[in-house]
Amino acid sequence: MPTSTSMSTPVPVLSFSPVTLSVPGRPVDLQVRVSAPAIGTGTGTGTGTGLPVVLLSHGHGPSHHLSSLNGYAPLADFWAAHGFVVIQPTHLTSRTLSHLVADAPGAPDFWRSRAEDMTHILDRLDVIENAVPQLAGRIDHAKAAVAGHSLGGFTAALLLGAGLTDPDTGKVVHLAEPRFKAGVLLAAPGGGGDAFNGPMAEQWPVIGAVDFSTMTTPALVVAGDKDDPSHFTDTGPDWHAEPYTFSPGPKTLLTLFGAEHGLGGVAGYDAAETTDENPERVAALARLTAAYLHTRLHPGSDAWQPAVEALTTGPDPAGRVESK
Repeated sequence: MPTSTSMSTPVPVLSFSPVTLSVPGRPVDLQVRVSAPAIGTGTGTGTGTGLPVVLLSHGHGPSHHLSSLNGYAPLADFWAAHGFVVIQPTHLTSRTLSHLVADAPGAPDFWRSRAEDMTHILDRLDVIENAVPQLAGRIDHAKAAVAGHSLGGFTAALLLGAGLTDPDTGKVVHLAEPRFKAGVLLAAPGGGGDAFNGPMAEQWPVIGAVDFSTMTTPALVVAGDKDDPSHFTDTGPDWHAEPYTFSPGPKTLLTLFGAEHGLGGVAGYDAAETTDENPERVAALARLTAAYLHTRLHPGSDAWQPAVEALTTGPDPAGRVESK
């Protein structure tokens, strides 16, 4: 297969679901959607074999099916078309499962289970490969990243090394997954402390129990400068940048101008729950996140700088980028 330091030209995508994994002790089976570039549709890094894998953790929005393996198509489709295998689990927090797991241990936030879902997927990549037509032998198991939106960003932070003080026991828990080489946190929650004082803070104490100081894995943090977190804190939109502010480098922060919590509509095409629907913003975000993941998982790639320039320059830039 020819090698390239740039992202591949977009190709047709194969999407297959559900792939069902039986997990001992989990109240229902773990189901995932797998999206990948269709075989034989292009040449260059990312379209044939040796494909990096991105595990995408959904949020906890009001829709029934976007918070499941059926959501986040604007990102999953784009990433798969540019050479990634994207795996999307349905976590136990999904509204599609609420009638089955309402009384299960860990409800309602299932913070530990959500992170464990991702580890189970990594443990069984070979099973997933063999279950999906045209995918066997094409994944590079050494090149894995995790991404997540909203509550999914919280899950990704734990897997990238953030600590958490268990509200039930007071003990510090670490669920870091060293097989993840990079991460993307999209509109993720910030930290706790005195500023964690909104009306939902008492209902979701686990959100304010996170410690980003141990989140050492490289990550791109994406925050909207109009993303109002007043239900959790009076800090303002900067709260969503705290996974960048309070974690050690290497980290990159993308601040999207005018973006609210949906970041323009990443959860689904034409999602009515998106308060800031903006297809151009979503397209710019998809390009930049793909370039970041490509650069982290393909050392020597030159995809990042052109993507940054395209997003941040011109008469109407979509946002700004800073790194440490």
